[in-house]
Amino acid sequence: MVHDVIVIGGSYAGMAASLQLLRARRSVLVIDAGQRRNRTAAHSHGFLGQDGVDPAVIARKARTELEAYPTLIWTEGEATAVTGARDGFVVTSSDGEPHHGRRILFATGVTDQLPRIAGLAERWGRSVFHCPYCHGYELDKGAIGVIASGPASVHQAELLTEWGTITLLANGVVTLENAERQRLEQKGITVVDTPIAAVENEADVRLTDGRQLSFAGLFTATRMSPASTLPATLGCALAENPMGQMIAVSGSKETSVPGVFACGDVAVAPSSVSLAVGDGALTGMHVHRSLVWPDAGS
Repeated sequence: MVHDVIVIGGSYAGMAASLQLLRARRSVLVIDAGQRRNRTAAHSHGFLGQDGVDPAVIARKARTELEAYPTLIWTEGEATAVTGARDGFVVTSSDGEPHHGRRILFATGVTDQLPRIAGLAERWGRSVFHCPYCHGYELDKGAIGVIASGPASVHQAELLTEWGTITLLANGVVTLENAERQRLEQKGITVVDTPIAAVENEADVRLTDGRQLSFAGLFTATRMSPASTLPATLGCALAENPMGQMIAVSGSKETSVPGVFACGDVAVAPSSVSLAVGDGALTGMHVHRSLVWPDAGS
């Protein structure tokens, strides 16, 4: 069987794209490893109609909606190889089975690289966050710690003053000039230069001098990279931005490899569930149009 589209990654963006294609009565194979980026979060916020809902519930409901369409095939597992060219791609899944498709859509998401601080990764998505629009409101204007991961952390601290009282934990990562330090202090931001020893309890920060600072929540800017190496292996160009590395796409969401598209966090920034769904829906339309008008180009 030759599928019209093979979607690699069945999270929000991949499912949103699949829905458009299924409604166009195209055959879609979704290969999903079940590793949603927000799998550690208890609630999803900022998504109209789903605000405060468990993201796992949103994902299950979305998959149920897709399964109502007869041209969907859903495979749980990992895509391990992609070869071929437009109209003749072959995707090998982790069970060793080859799948043939005319178009490929990478919706694989990204991996977040956190600062190497004891206790931080275990709290990611629960009391340590990256997006204030997703998690800031629930902190109820309380004390918020911003753990520096690079120069952009200064801007993150300034933005977060909308959601609480901010402490910028420089942690030896950022060095502030006097003028910059004064500007932050004028905005009510406290700067702590002492390095962090560990994150403990819910959102307590223990410093190397023994002090413990308690917060309602912590934020840090992660560095992102594609969760799968398959796009790069296939030849898809990657792009650097202040947040990390992503798949480079054209205005029609096509990668540098003809017939291969990308959507969601791996291809658009900033990122949230609502933005991933919107980008996925748009990409699904572009993929469909590439099947209708294959010679139209990007």
